[in-house]
Amino acid sequence: MARQRILLGVGALVLSAVAHPALAGTRTTAEVLYSNNAEERAFQESAGFSDAVILADGTIYLSGIVVGPDVDEAAFNRAYRRISDILIRAGASWEDVVDVTSYHTDIDAQIGPMSSVQKQYLAPPFPAWTAVQVTRLYLPTGKTEIKIVAKRAAH
Repeated sequence: MARQRILLGVGALVLSAVAHPALAGTRTTAEVLYSNNAEERAFQESAGFSDAVILADGTIYLSGIVVGPDVDEAAFNRAYRRISDILIRAGASWEDVVDVTSYHTDIDAQIGPMSSVQKQYLAPPFPAWTAVQVTRLYLPTGKTEIKIVAKRAAH
């Protein structure tokens, strides 16, 4: 199994250096960022995902953050604060976001509040954004899921 280490900084981070399946056939390694919350971490491990994967080139892939059952501005604010926390723990910020993909069970009702909140976190020039209508999400109470890709500046 991959070696794990605990880093101190903005809260305790649990990272492991692993070869990422998306990089099969390459020698590139990735850092995997798991939730600091024990209950969330247990869910991640049982389902087989992490908060984020950070590639050696500084590209950060965040797992989708689910909004629901409410889809008002307060619910989207909670989701965007969670995304902010993951970005910070990954050594990035909203300025590093290059792509947003959102999945909606009712795009017409959800896009307005999401866009309103998203503009509080993202400033021009805006990243790419793809919004997709779906029939359902993995979590039964989920109404919207937000997936982010960011690219850390070179240090």
